[in-house]
Amino acid sequence: MNRTLIIAEAGVNHNGDIDLAKKLIDAAVDAGVDFVKFQTFKANKIVSPNAKKADYQIKNTGEEVESQWEMLKKLELSDTDHQELISYCQKKSINFFSTAFDVDGISYLSSLGFNLFKIPSGELTNFPYLKAIAQTKKPVILSTGMANLDEIRAAIAVLITNGTKKEQLTVLHCNTEYPTPMYDVNLKAMLTIKKAFNVSIGYSDHTLGIEVPIAAVAMGATVIEKHFTLDRNLKGPDHKASLEPKELKDMVDAIRNIEKAISGNGLKEPSLSEKKNIQIARKSIHLSKDLSMGSVITELDIIPLRPGDGISPMNWDKVIGKTVVRDIKKFDKIIWSDLL
Repeated sequence: MNRTLIIAEAGVNHNGDIDLAKKLIDAAVDAGVDFVKFQTFKANKIVSPNAKKADYQIKNTGEEVESQWEMLKKLELSDTDHQELISYCQKKSINFFSTAFDVDGISYLSSLGFNLFKIPSGELTNFPYLKAIAQTKKPVILSTGMANLDEIRAAIAVLITNGTKKEQLTVLHCNTEYPTPMYDVNLKAMLTIKKAFNVSIGYSDHTLGIEVPIAAVAMGATVIEKHFTLDRNLKGPDHKASLEPKELKDMVDAIRNIEKAISGNGLKEPSLSEKKNIQIARKSIHLSKDLSMGSVITELDIIPLRPGDGISPMNWDKVIGKTVVRDIKKFDKIIWSDLL
């Protein structure tokens, strides 16, 4: 059975509070995810001091005057924070993961011994960033929010040219709106990506609820990424589009069930669990009235009834016209030895 890699995206939902970050790790552990992911950045390296916040960031933070730089500055994790969270994850037996947003961040995560790198959607067109990721020669997960196929093709080319092996690459379909409206999910695009580039595929979800990532797994996603928070009512850019702990656990449980459901051999045949019900659920030919020895069976003399451990009703026409060789009571099951 293929196991989906489930990444719980804590992102910046720690609000700059290391204790809140640890509570997010606890929730991820309880949910049974594979990785809990944060974000590694320095505001000075990723955004101009004059850059405005996105509409959803203004709405979710309640701060209209605050710049994007000011917002992100409060959400940075220091080296000490990283070390403390990594240690806490080790203690809790869960994989710590983070996304870098600049070349220095990639080098920093490399120094921590990261064996997997995640490219966020916003960096898909960042050539020096892509090149630095590729040069680590580690497996890569590439998110593709806001991108078209040509842009994805160009990003993949940069990665492969600079050291990433194609078999190490997983490309995630994604929509960069928080939350993503259902009519904009376009989940079939995930299959288009697979067909176009012959790569492993996955889905990074920003919808409300858990239905879409579950559907993505049923359609072949090998990686699922989903934002989560302790409380959607907290102020911050991503809380509103995040799952709360119980929802995260429900999503994981549902995905694990879907994995089992699609892991069969593809043959249409009775399963082990249902074989015992064949005779109980199906019918066989019985008499609808008493018949004495020597009677010739007509269609009015027989009826399909459970259980199905006698002559199948698919032999209906073969039974009609036969002669019974013994007295048979109404509702008795007919067997071939009763007929001549």
